[in-house]
Amino acid sequence: MRYNKIQVLSSMISTGMVPVFYHKDAETAKNVAKACYEGGVRAFEFTNRGEFANEVFGELSKFIAAECQGMILGAGSIVDAPTAALYIQSGANFIVGPLFNPEAAKICNRRGVPYTPGCGTVSEVGFAQEAGCDLIKIFPGDVLGANFVKGLKAPMPWSMLMITGGVKPEEANLKTWFDAGATCVGMGSNLFPKDVIANKEWGKITDLCNNALSIIQKIK
Repeated sequence: MRYNKIQVLSSMISTGMVPVFYHKDAETAKNVAKACYEGGVRAFEFTNRGEFANEVFGELSKFIAAECQGMILGAGSIVDAPTAALYIQSGANFIVGPLFNPEAAKICNRRGVPYTPGCGTVSEVGFAQEAGCDLIKIFPGDVLGANFVKGLKAPMPWSMLMITGGVKPEEANLKTWFDAGATCVGMGSNLFPKDVIANKEWGKITDLCNNALSIIQKIK
């Protein structure tokens, strides 16, 4: 299902959290996405990190459209324009990258798809904003730290920032990021423990998502 740019950004901002996940098995990806959906997640990022990841994404996109009404699917770990176009054609409603690629920004802008590039300096954030990026990914968050976010927001208070890397589903951790000025956070491995995935304990993922979202709503 295709969502417009305002719907996508509103979902990411209002819930405050975007789970970040990859698995080579489409059925596992579907179960994880469904578990997140039942935990209150409404924006989900599947990352382009393995061979044939785009084929898994295509299956996941159709599944979410049919089984997770209102959940918006995006593609992550996108580093170039052709890959961005491939995922948009496969149903991605937003594109996330570990870096800023101006050509990817053009592709996304042309299709009205939000592009959230990874930036690690104030200048990179500024260049991304000039290219039409509304929500900027601060990455890697655990390296840059909350003081970077706070420092950036002081002269550029209009900036909307998604912190990824070093984010945990714990109140102290989340409060640090949101107090610094985060708009939302991207959360990966801490939401998806390897043993939980291996044992197919989908209910535990639902609980982790629900708990994290509850904390975020309390501290935002």
